[in-house]
Amino acid sequence: MTIEQQITAWSELGKILKAHADKEKWHTGISFISEEQYLSFEMRIEKSFFKNGWFEDSEVRNSLNEIAAWLQNDKLEKWLSDYLPLNAKDKTVAIIMAGNIPMVGFHDLLCVLLSGCHAKIKLSSEDDILIPGIIDYITYIAPFYCDKITYSDRKIGEFDAIIATGDQQSNQAFQTYFSSKPHLFRGHRTSVAILTGSETREDLKLLGSDIFQYFGRGCRNITHLCVPVDYNFETFFQEMISFSNVIQNKKYGNNYDYNKAIHLMNLEVILDNNFLLLKKTQDLHAPIGMLFYHEYSTTEEVHEYLKLNEREIQCIIGHGFNPFGLAQKPKVDDYADNIDTMKWLASLPF
Repeated sequence: MTIEQQITAWSELGKILKAHADKEKWHTGISFISEEQYLSFEMRIEKSFFKNGWFEDSEVRNSLNEIAAWLQNDKLEKWLSDYLPLNAKDKTVAIIMAGNIPMVGFHDLLCVLLSGCHAKIKLSSEDDILIPGIIDYITYIAPFYCDKITYSDRKIGEFDAIIATGDQQSNQAFQTYFSSKPHLFRGHRTSVAILTGSETREDLKLLGSDIFQYFGRGCRNITHLCVPVDYNFETFFQEMISFSNVIQNKKYGNNYDYNKAIHLMNLEVILDNNFLLLKKTQDLHAPIGMLFYHEYSTTEEVHEYLKLNEREIQCIIGHGFNPFGLAQKPKVDDYADNIDTMKWLASLPF
């Protein structure tokens, strides 16, 4: 199957996923899948929430929308042009997928398959319903991929290289068991917003989506603010009100209540708007339901802070950095941990 044919297949998948994202009813214009196939995936969206309470319908469809934005013919052609020719390899790349946000492992799957390798997938227990549905679609559209994808339940078995994503504890296990093979291990990063006090209300509202999308569980979600000395949070809190429905999610609400109770018992100073806690600290990784911040006096202090923590930061939002509202809207060539997955696959010694 030529790369052009593969791009066409993924583009067809993109149209289907976009229809799901937009809650369209099945119609004959949605590629050439049957109504039964389409409704089956809709059932997967519903089931994924019953299994994982973080995966609310709106969050799953937002993720589908972002994936569909990658799977457009012109975008795929432009992205892959930097890596051509893509030489097919009769080798297997294991993918240990995370499950913090819906279908977060899709990008690795896309890269491995387009590189010409076989993909051996170990699904996260938190996200083992949606990814198989997408694989059902692509193998139906392009049967070529049927022999290119396998699943691994417990032991991964034989493989030639591995991509694994997890927290610090998981990464220690990855190093212990898999470091002898070519590997790409990703850690637990987070993202930062730089505020100057000159932000408009619209900027702050967009920042709210950077904070609360996927309930703040993604590495591209903002968990830390750099603010000028004596920053007034009044307008910030006013623009966060439109996101107050996050507290209705049982899992988010439990995290918020727990963190609030702990900090109150410890007599720590926090700001609270009844669904988000703000704490002054240099720490980057705020728990769910919280946002950390620290003050700066000069731009040099900001750059020093970013430099000091660059290995922990995935994305920086703010004027002069990435625009507000785009933290969870990565392009297809925005790689996790800033490691070019396609380039890494092309460099594998086989």
